[in-house]
Amino acid sequence: MFFLFAIGVKMDSGMMARPGRKAMALGVSVMFVTLGLTVPLSLLLRKFVPMDASLASALPYIAAAQCLTPFPNVAILLTELKILNTDLGRLAISSAMFCDVLGISLTAVGFAVLQSSSEHPLTPLWAVLSSVALLVAIVYIFRPAFNLILRHIPQGKSVGELYINAILLTVLVAGFASEVIGQHYVLGPLVLGLVVPEGPPLGAALEAKLEYPITKLLYPTFLTSSGLKTNIFKIHLQSLWIVGFVVLFSCLVKIGAVMLPAHYSNIPRRDALVLGLMLNGRGICELVLFNLWRDAQVLTDQEFALNVIFVLAATATVAPLIKVLYNPSKQHIQVKRRTIQHAKRDSELRILACIHNQDSIPSIVNLLEASNATEESPIAVIAVILVELVGRSTPMLIAHHHQRTLEPSTSRSGHIINALRQYELYNESCVTVQSFSSISHFETIHDDICRVALDQNATIVIVPFHKVWAIDGSIGSVNRAIQGMDLKILEVAPCSVGVLVDRGILTGSLSILNNLSVYHVAVIYIGGVDDVESLAYGARMARHQNVTLTVIRFLLFGCDNARERKLDNDWIDEVRHANTGNPRFVYQEEVVRDGVGLAASLRGLEDGFDLMIVGRHHQESQLLVGLGAWSECPELGVIGDMLASPDLGSTASILVVQQQRVGGKLVSRSMKPVVNDQDPRLPGQGDASTPPSNNNTTLPIPMNRLDRQ
Repeated sequence: MFFLFAIGVKMDSGMMARPGRKAMALGVSVMFVTLGLTVPLSLLLRKFVPMDASLASALPYIAAAQCLTPFPNVAILLTELKILNTDLGRLAISSAMFCDVLGISLTAVGFAVLQSSSEHPLTPLWAVLSSVALLVAIVYIFRPAFNLILRHIPQGKSVGELYINAILLTVLVAGFASEVIGQHYVLGPLVLGLVVPEGPPLGAALEAKLEYPITKLLYPTFLTSSGLKTNIFKIHLQSLWIVGFVVLFSCLVKIGAVMLPAHYSNIPRRDALVLGLMLNGRGICELVLFNLWRDAQVLTDQEFALNVIFVLAATATVAPLIKVLYNPSKQHIQVKRRTIQHAKRDSELRILACIHNQDSIPSIVNLLEASNATEESPIAVIAVILVELVGRSTPMLIAHHHQRTLEPSTSRSGHIINALRQYELYNESCVTVQSFSSISHFETIHDDICRVALDQNATIVIVPFHKVWAIDGSIGSVNRAIQGMDLKILEVAPCSVGVLVDRGILTGSLSILNNLSVYHVAVIYIGGVDDVESLAYGARMARHQNVTLTVIRFLLFGCDNARERKLDNDWIDEVRHANTGNPRFVYQEEVVRDGVGLAASLRGLEDGFDLMIVGRHHQESQLLVGLGAWSECPELGVIGDMLASPDLGSTASILVVQQQRVGGKLVSRSMKPVVNDQDPRLPGQGDASTPPSNNNTTLPIPMNRLDRQ
């Protein structure tokens, strides 16, 4: 009872009540096609194939059980495979939930009829009506009572033990009431769990309260008792192949029942096959059912052992097949270039900003404002608010209804949305904002982010760093789940990615929306496609009236790779030419001998920048030899990790940029960068490999002397 109550608490009752058309079509097909073909097969086998009398009476029940697709089994399987947030995973969850609605309804009617068939002819009708009355009482009496409990809980406080104990006592009452009206005692607790308000404070508190006694005591005890009841020595060989044939036939029929409606829903055949395998997941729910049937003497020891064996066999077969046939990272592959460097002149810049901490909003708004939205080159902001899933096993991606007005809100999401709306209102003619909330486990939340980035044609995704600074300059908190999310996004993102190391709390994060403060940006350039992407982003910022841009290029003394140097010169000359006459643009070169000199130069940078932009990876260079051994955060790269180190003592925020990988490969650097300049390009600048007089040499180049003729 408590296990199924906990399952009900984890389930999303809204998704069960309002499934999509695809989920309904798949659920109906899986349920009734499997039932309509497997049960007749069992009747034919019972008639024409010799078998034990006990197996002959139990075979139709075994066949009917194959049509069930319990949501908990599918959710556990997809969670273990880490594909719960994929498109197929969500469709499988929705379909399984709708199957559960049908299965619970049919099971309730079946129990009502079976347990009262020997009474008066109207007794089954009264049994069904009493079951409906129980469900109505749970929905319209207990759910309002739960909401009343929520209203008595102060904001930010946890649920009291008195309320928790009262609800757990209600679970026992619901089971007793189910048994009294002729249903099985698990019906009431399951439905009661479904009406518990989702998430914190109540749903999360109940799940936390039940997690330890169920997962550590009751659940293992139940599995152990099921294993003790499984006597494989009572299995006859003929019974083994008969039940095995029925189970295999039902699995194939279920896959076919998925592929038929999937064909008319434009789902690819391979995905439909994988979806059918997902819905064939077996687990704890089947064991509960078979234990109930064994206690009711529907199954003997032989049939019970056979069913347990085939549950284990199906579980051991389905998971590896899904791993082989389905690679969720391929759904995020973008065949077109979605980078700042390769964007068309004056095209819309589409920024997907992932927000986890409300305190990072000022830095994110400053970054968005510095990106220089204009009527000729507007900015579309797609904000994804990251919410860790607590209390429900079903992840959700919610699109917020957009209003161009500020609304009073006390929730974290409300504050974030209002801050972004304020930014939108300030740039009313050249900025649009969309907001989503991704409620999921951080192990799989990257699927939501990449899916939104792909659907919204994002140019760059901005993700948070997993370390949060305290006001005294030390590391305040570390969230390793965020780090794992960042690494997965960098691996499969369909566009460029920026990891934002937010140090705004150290400087106060003065807003540049009011035109009263200047935003100082530096671009660290060593070479490589990621540095080119950083330079392209910085070049766009340089056109903002409140942004000063300093491009710092590091060169290796005594080394000249002519081809790479010419490409780098082309990118930089393009940006310098576009900023001719711009007093807020500064370009400087520093020549160093080795990685030690590079590290010393980075430490010596003046602490006058608000934001430093650097590429994640760089072209092969002697400058980087030995520096990677000290790197702690692979998502930042060698230079980004060095700049983000607390030992550096810098107060500047860091944006580590990785250019889009097309098919897992780097984008060619041979394409012309975009700096939104209509003037012809100047000839390439000469290289700066003249031997310096000391280890580190700074070569500032004034913009008014750019013309070399």
